[in-house]
Amino acid sequence: MAKISAPLVGFLLFSFLVATAQAGDEYMKYRDPRQPISKRIRDLMKRMTLDEKIGQMVQIDRQVATAEVMNGYKIGSVLSGGGSVPHLQATPQEWINMVNDIQNGSLSTRLGIPMIYGIDAVHGHNNVYNATIFPHNIGLGATRDPDLVKRIGSATALEVRATGISYVFAPCIAVCRDPRWGRCYESYSEDPNIVREMTDIINGLQGEIPKGSPKGAPYVGGQYVNRHYTYIHMRTN
Repeated sequence: MAKISAPLVGFLLFSFLVATAQAGDEYMKYRDPRQPISKRIRDLMKRMTLDEKIGQMVQIDRQVATAEVMNGYKIGSVLSGGGSVPHLQATPQEWINMVNDIQNGSLSTRLGIPMIYGIDAVHGHNNVYNATIFPHNIGLGATRDPDLVKRIGSATALEVRATGISYVFAPCIAVCRDPRWGRCYESYSEDPNIVREMTDIINGLQGEIPKGSPKGAPYVGGQYVNRHYTYIHMRTN
């Protein structure tokens, strides 16, 4: 388990980016957190080659992700799908070490663009040994309790962050009308109104939007430095 607090990590990262942006002969606007996001994006896009842009749109599975692969192909994202683990019964610290090693490959590229690591934490952090496992969405939908799923989202986010990961492939907000679909268990209900209510899990995963938050700013628990993204599965049947 990481012992350094998230705010401290955020402060150190901010300081590093400022120093890096000012280092050398060329000023790197995209590395300067004091600049507006739009200007940083435009500056970075101007610097990227076609290969780098293609690499950033690619997500590979953890099984083939190494620091060398991330560096050589400029990969933008890595995924741990169901059962994709460092090894059986891996500890949270071993997860952190693995994610950091892959991240170091991305940070050592020409532009130093960090990768995003995602995981299928769809009913708790289910890939991790000894994590809390919750009922699947079909069971949670039967509770008709949006506050419960919100608290489940918060608990899941805490355990995911404890393994160094900030991108959750959840929740599935499919409205399953045909039980022959093999993943009906990922749907909260066949009633779209119930599914809509159960999306409160997103506020649990990401935290409440801070007052005065700029539109589009990442957040979790009211702090911009603790970025936690969710991926919403949408399917029709």
